Amino acid sequence: MKQPLKVLFASSEVHPLMKTGGLGDVSGSLPQALRAQGVDVRIVMPGYADTLKKLRAWRPMCEMRLAPFGEFQLLATQVPGSKVPLILIDHPMFSEQPGNPYNGPDGHAWPDSADRFTLLSRVCELIALDEAVLDWQPDIVHANDWQTGLLLALLAPNPKAPPGLITIHNLVYQGVFDRGTFERLQLPANLWTPDGVEHWGEMNCLKAGINGARFITTVSPSYAREIQTHAFGAGLDGLLRHRHKDVVGILNGIDPQEWDPACDPALPHPFDAKHLDGKLANKHALQQEFDLDIDEEAMLIGMVGRMVDQKGLDLVLHVADAMLKMPVQLAMLGSGDPALEAGFTALMARHPGRVHVRIGYNEGLAHRIEAGSDVFLMPSRFEPCGLNQMYSLRYGTPPMVHGVGGLNDTVVDTTKESLKDGKANGFVMRHLDPGAILWAVGEALNYFRKPRDWQDIQKNGMQADFSWEVSARKYIELYRRALKD
Repeated sequence: MKQPLKVLFASSEVHPLMKTGGLGDVSGSLPQALRAQGVDVRIVMPGYADTLKKLRAWRPMCEMRLAPFGEFQLLATQVPGSKVPLILIDHPMFSEQPGNPYNGPDGHAWPDSADRFTLLSRVCELIALDEAVLDWQPDIVHANDWQTGLLLALLAPNPKAPPGLITIHNLVYQGVFDRGTFERLQLPANLWTPDGVEHWGEMNCLKAGINGARFITTVSPSYAREIQTHAFGAGLDGLLRHRHKDVVGILNGIDPQEWDPACDPALPHPFDAKHLDGKLANKHALQQEFDLDIDEEAMLIGMVGRMVDQKGLDLVLHVADAMLKMPVQLAMLGSGDPALEAGFTALMARHPGRVHVRIGYNEGLAHRIEAGSDVFLMPSRFEPCGLNQMYSLRYGTPPMVHGVGGLNDTVVDTTKESLKDGKANGFVMRHLDPGAILWAVGEALNYFRKPRDWQDIQKNGMQADFSWEVSARKYIELYRRALKD
């Protein structure tokens, strides 16, 4: 009987135990899809204080000691709601520090970030080499983002190490530290080269992962091309162009059970592509929940996400008053940059009944905004994959997006031709400035006033398949290619 492919999946966050963005969603969903296709996948992540609080049970696996980190133990459990094995690193750096795993309450990176994620990489290295007394060695090591980049650099020189793959969820975040940090963490001296961790005199953890990986994946085909350009390469485009044959874009998926308008417990009114009346009822419910005027004729624009420069929200603020001269409303959920939070809060005060902004995050409310909005606005400057546009499509809420990264790969601009071909599912800005946002809103309004065309656009989006099954098969193909080399 053929042995299942064994994969060590290393990640700094896994939904629902820790999530700050798309990495957490992917790490929670992709391993489950891999397991469903017969892969023996095991996740390793830090045992954060907030993570341990969410778990019902775990069992100690072994105690370990690593310089300069001292003693810690490994805990065995499963990702909630699945049978995917999960190994947690129980160390005071993780278990005694609540909140966001990367940034403190002041918004700045935790001062021990280099220590924490070096420990994550060192533990995964021991497991990958079957030196952690677990009696299990993977065939493939799958690292994610800079937090596990050192892992692949550590494994690369070892002939006993399995091949590695790194997924870049966002190239902007690279884990850069000084030479003194490298030495303090007692990392092997032979890693301090341009082919290892060194980048312009500093320690760059993401570069280390790229150098050590057999394949480099990104979370959409368009982003795989974009990061090899100066505009999107964040200083690593030269290295990525050099490795262009090994750079592969695999589109993220979404959980079709969690994001299903027909049986979503967060929605007051279930609906599907054949029964869109329920969507209108969700719009009325959202207008009521957000103190917006109950107005069927107004096109309700939804927005959910981090309030950061990447998302283009400063451009939305710049044009918002002009946009609101059109028959539209805005429902927004998010947090981040205090200046953006203040700007949207002031916008709400200027337009009562037309704009409602909720600072913070609430999963159920995010679902209700997706379901109750008529359109969903994502004017991102760059977007490696994006998930909200996929949620929107599934919920019959045509996205208005800037055509970059995964947005370009999932949203088809509405024209007479794309409507006729049955492909139109949203509105795509080919450049990004305040005028482009006004254009997209105006274009969406034009079709919104044509009920027959609008329903065709909605149904095209709702019928698309963004499940993880297809993506998981592509990862498995890549794992097998790595093993053949």
